[in-house]
Amino acid sequence: MFKSGQFVADALGDLAESQVQPNGVDLTLGAVYEQVEPGRIERDGKTVGDRQEIEPNDGMYHLDRGGYIVEYADRVVIPEGHVGFLLPRSSLLRNSCMLDTAVWDAGYEGRGEGLLEVHHPIELEAGARVAQLVLADAAHEGTYEGSYQGENLQ
Repeated sequence: MFKSGQFVADALGDLAESQVQPNGVDLTLGAVYEQVEPGRIERDGKTVGDRQEIEPNDGMYHLDRGGYIVEYADRVVIPEGHVGFLLPRSSLLRNSCMLDTAVWDAGYEGRGEGLLEVHHPIELEAGARVAQLVLADAAHEGTYEGSYQGENLQ
């Protein structure tokens, strides 16, 4: 069963009231990056390719067609007994953009990232709400202890 937006908000804390939705919490845009070097995924490891941060112009990111890494401004905590799913806000979809994300395991904590696919140029304001995090009850053994634990919290 999916949890209410208020349940998700209580797990995350320190959110604006406008971020709390009936069934989840909107995450805001923290930073945008362009990958400039290849990555590598092997059976026993991975390397994330180098990235270059895109600087906003007067608080706006002006993005041409292509793929970008977005970092969320909000700290996410996935409570034990739950799994997190992140979905794009419909405003992105209506502007020919897609946000690709992965499952967020119980125990994850950090400021996550997603792949923003821009199919038509768009302007995004820093701090704009771009995704919605929902939590569902989940049976699991252990909690997340992977290499992305604590990402972007420094």
